[in-house]
Amino acid sequence: MTTPHKQEAALVALVVGASRGIGRQVAIDLAKNGYRVVVAAKSTSDASAVHPFPPDPNSPQSTISTVEREIREAGGEAAAVAVDTRDHVSVQRMVDQTSAIYGRLDVLVYNSGAIWWAPVEQTPMKRFQLMQRVNVEGLYGAVQASLPRFKENGWKGRIIVVSPPIYSRFFRGKTAYAMGKVGMSVLTKGLAMDWGREEKKDMAITSIWPATAIQSAATENLDRENAGDLRKPTIYSDAILAMLRAPASQVNGCLELDEDFLRKTGVTDFDKYNVVSRASPRRIMPARFPDLGVQEQADEGNRMDSTQLRTSRM
Repeated sequence: MTTPHKQEAALVALVVGASRGIGRQVAIDLAKNGYRVVVAAKSTSDASAVHPFPPDPNSPQSTISTVEREIREAGGEAAAVAVDTRDHVSVQRMVDQTSAIYGRLDVLVYNSGAIWWAPVEQTPMKRFQLMQRVNVEGLYGAVQASLPRFKENGWKGRIIVVSPPIYSRFFRGKTAYAMGKVGMSVLTKGLAMDWGREEKKDMAITSIWPATAIQSAATENLDRENAGDLRKPTIYSDAILAMLRAPASQVNGCLELDEDFLRKTGVTDFDKYNVVSRASPRRIMPARFPDLGVQEQADEGNRMDSTQLRTSRM
C-alpha cells in the first residue's frame, strides 16, 4: 500500500458492488490512496478458507469478504458489509453500518448492477423489474440513505455512479437495460442541479462509463476471443480517483468516460491499462455526445414543489 495522504486518512468510501471486477479494483485502489473502505455486495464467504489467495478477481470465489482481506493484508482499512440493493431496508442498514463502523461517510460509489441485453420482446418482465430494482431503485435508495451523512459532514462529499452518457445509440438492442442505466444518469444530472440551486458547493455527483471494454466477468467470452480489445479495471479506478481529486464544480453533474476524463487530467500513456500490451482496444463509445442543455436552462418558471403542496393539504 502507498502511504496515505494525511488529509485523506480519515475519509471513508462506501463501494456498492465491490465483490469482484471493477468494483473490487475501485475498493482496493481507494484503500491504497488512504481511504477507509466499506466493501458492499450480496456475496460473502469465509475468506480465511479461500485457496489460493487472492482468488481470481472475476470469479465467484471473489466476494466482499475476500476483498476486505486483500485490503487488510496490504495494510489498508476495510470492512465488508452485506447488502441486497433490491431491498431498501438492507440499503439503509448498509449506510447505517458504515457510519457505525467509521463514524462518517465521504464518498459513495454505486457500481452494483443487473444486466440483460436483449430487445423488448426477449426481455421478460421479471428481468426488467430486476434491472430497475438493482440499477435505479438501488442507486436512489443508496443516495437517499447517504444524504443525511453528507449533511453531518457540512455537505462535503462525493457520489460516483456507474452509468453512461445519454445518447440514442445506447438504447439499441437493450432497451430495458438502457431505461434503467439512463435513469441513473438522469439522477446524476438532476441531483447536481439540486445542489447547484441549494449552493452546496462542496458536493458533487458524477457518472462514469468505460470508453472501451474492461476485463471482468461480463467480458469473459471476449477475454477468450480477443483480449486485445480489453483494458484492465485499473483505468476505471484511476479515473474515479482523479474525479475525487478534482474540484467539485468541475465534476458535478458530469457524465464522463474513464479514458476521456483521464486525458483531461494529462494522462497520455494508456498502454499500461491494456490487457495485451501495445494493442489498440476498440472504442465502444462515440467520440462526441449530444449537449443536453437548452437555451432556457436557468428558467424554472413557477416551479412546483410537491413537499409544499402536500403540507398545504394537511
